[in-house]
Amino acid sequence: MIAATVRLSSKGQIVIPKEVRDSLHWDVGVELVLITTEHGVMLQTKASQQSKLPAKSLRGFLQHTGEPVPTEDLCKPVEYINDRF
Repeated sequence: MIAATVRLSSKGQIVIPKEVRDSLHWDVGVELVLITTEHGVMLQTKASQQSKLPAKSLRGFLQHTGEPVPTEDLCKPVEYINDRF
């Protein structure tokens, strides 16, 4: 994940740093959606029915910041307690 600080211009504009645009594959003309949240704003690409992203574009989408999980723990069977299904 990349973090960047930007400054709001007198016209209410910001510049998205090149390293951020490159990491998200945002080229000239890409349409973005600005969504307000309780913590600020979220910026994401506008969903397009015509273009589908390859599965490899999801690499790094889920980040685990804790201790590494041993393979043995990942392979343990899941116990369903109070399962509603």
